[in-house]
Amino acid sequence: MKVTNSADSGIISRSEETENTRYSQAIYVTKVAMASNALLTGFKFLAGIMGNSSAMIADAAHSTSDFMTDIAVIAGLKVARKPGDSTHNYGHGKIETLAAAFIGLVLVAVAFGIFWGGLQKVIAFFQGEVLPAPGGIALAAAVFSIVIKEWLYRYTITYARKLRSDALTANAWHHRSDAFSSIGTMVGIGSAILLGGRWVVLDPIAAVILSFFIFKVAFEISYKNLNELLEASLDSETYRNIEEILISTDGVLGFHELKTRKIGNAMAADVHIEVDRNLNIVDAHEISTQVEDRLKEICGKNGYFSIHVEPCSDPKDYSGYERTNKGSRFS
Repeated sequence: MKVTNSADSGIISRSEETENTRYSQAIYVTKVAMASNALLTGFKFLAGIMGNSSAMIADAAHSTSDFMTDIAVIAGLKVARKPGDSTHNYGHGKIETLAAAFIGLVLVAVAFGIFWGGLQKVIAFFQGEVLPAPGGIALAAAVFSIVIKEWLYRYTITYARKLRSDALTANAWHHRSDAFSSIGTMVGIGSAILLGGRWVVLDPIAAVILSFFIFKVAFEISYKNLNELLEASLDSETYRNIEEILISTDGVLGFHELKTRKIGNAMAADVHIEVDRNLNIVDAHEISTQVEDRLKEICGKNGYFSIHVEPCSDPKDYSGYERTNKGSRFS
């Protein structure tokens, strides 16, 4: 017996309105970041040219990658906010996950570029090449970049956590990676100015070290979101919480075939529950509705839940709770 639960139109309307507000806020945050990046990148290029700093010019080039991710996030969020249709019954939330995965891969490329560029400069220095000494405006640009990019990180990550947006989280860490690269630039430029030209080698050395931090963040973002695109299960804590709800719901005598995944910002779960075979369809439906309502309390009202009700073969056969690899039965 298959039981499906449908929310009334008022609840659906409020849910859709909440999701639209969420996406609108996320898009606004990203537009603020994009405008800031445009001004900051132009200033960096100008400071790099006027201050004779190849490091600052490279840092400005790094900042241009932010435009790619900002555009990807905005485009992804605008598509993800579209409701389900005849060809996308579960909505378009996966686009948000795809945008986050794209940002993670861009960060991998950025980290490698910083690492390789810094390593080449270090090798060139120890081979006797004289690295150019930068001017004060380049140092000022590096400091300004750190402040702005760290502010953008904190601004974006705050809304990312509030809105539970993987795309915003990934973009926030992209802002911080830019701040990290600017720290390396600042150290190199400042050392060259204060200690003499030979200390400019600290710039590429710092960049190489910081690239590993960016690699770590990029790997975590890419792995998490690519895994979700491959229909990975929900995290173990959420999975256990779902199990406990199934165990503790009155009338559920057992369950099996529990499958979970994420669809963008929404959680989804499919499960077969066992009920007393002597119940009528109305009572069985009421039990499945209770399960769905309780799942929404921990997974969110925008979740997708498919609950298949089956008759328990004989409740008297189960003298206690038993959890197996395929499910659970209990009396």
